[in-house]
Amino acid sequence: MTVVATPPAPRLELPPLKLGPITVHTPVVLAPMAGITNTAFRRLCREYGGGLYVAEMVTSRALVERTPESLRIISHDEDEKVRSVQLYGVDPVTVGAAVRMLVEEDRADHIDLNFGCPVPKVTRRGGGSALPWKIDLFTSIVQTAVREASKGGIPLTIKMRKGIDDDHLTYVDAGRIARDSGVAAVALHGRTAAQFYSGQADWSAIARLREALPDIPVLGNGDIWSAEDAVRMVRETGIDGVVIGRGCQGRPWLFGDLQAAFDGSDQRHRPGLREVAEGVYRHAELMVETFGNDEYKALREIRKHMAWYFKGYVVGGELRAKLATVPTLEVLRELLDQLDMDLPYPGVDSEGPRGRAGSPKKPALPKDWLMSRQLNEDQSRDIAAAELDVSGG
Repeated sequence: MTVVATPPAPRLELPPLKLGPITVHTPVVLAPMAGITNTAFRRLCREYGGGLYVAEMVTSRALVERTPESLRIISHDEDEKVRSVQLYGVDPVTVGAAVRMLVEEDRADHIDLNFGCPVPKVTRRGGGSALPWKIDLFTSIVQTAVREASKGGIPLTIKMRKGIDDDHLTYVDAGRIARDSGVAAVALHGRTAAQFYSGQADWSAIARLREALPDIPVLGNGDIWSAEDAVRMVRETGIDGVVIGRGCQGRPWLFGDLQAAFDGSDQRHRPGLREVAEGVYRHAELMVETFGNDEYKALREIRKHMAWYFKGYVVGGELRAKLATVPTLEVLRELLDQLDMDLPYPGVDSEGPRGRAGSPKKPALPKDWLMSRQLNEDQSRDIAAAELDVSGG
């Protein structure tokens, strides 16, 4: 891996992130991303730098029902020092049961609750970024989860968005409720559900939440594409750490850059094409292990990563198309061997936003969801049946 120095900047003095009994020496959190932050990708990221690496989001109902996929999602490598799990749910009873299972069966060291997902299949059931609008439901879920987690001494955190849209903001109220309920930290993505991933993240909202919650750690998320972005967010908002989502897609070495930046170093990873190709193949091998040696499933899952890894590099349209449909490790090796391995790091062309941002859209919500900040009788009745069977986005 090529490591180069960037122009020096004033050293950033940021202490380790404390989450109950857990100390995260590099105050960086890998955001849970469905179909991405499995054991294979988490291992790649951990090898570059320190931080807290959260598994893919899992639904409380699926976990309580012990579906094979949910148990795979919460599995961790033996050397993962902090087993971090993110739960999604809309029913306090089911969420509480899922937390209790994780505690009693010693399956997690840290639990996060998802109140930030903007995906329609989640919000139309009142979950994700739609849920904090209902103060009674949000309070009940957080209090129940904290109570169950505390029985095992496990810190519980929440991740949320600003609100449903600019006219229905919830983040300050939700942050205070979460703090008063005993959460260990709050993370805010500086967008609304309506924005999806479009436009710019509102870092000023993250700063306002930091001011509103001076007595617990606050983490910021949104538009961190480089170590310099992370440092700038910390300086502008006063937060205690950063959460990295799309910025690390196809760039697990970003966590090395982040650790260096928070350690005051100007060293940065700038991989040439050979190093990227080697990383892609290793990622694929780890994916095969993750999916129980099911090579077909593993290679199908690795395909989405190809465009991210090779963003900005000279690959060629025909070869890119073949990489996006690669069926086996053998074929992957053959395709990678066709690359010009001597090509250097392409610079800014490989940096910046990655993945689909989508466009602003009216969030899908349950009937009459915005009419009141309290659940009505119909909504209360529907909540118990609204849990999803599969993981969300």
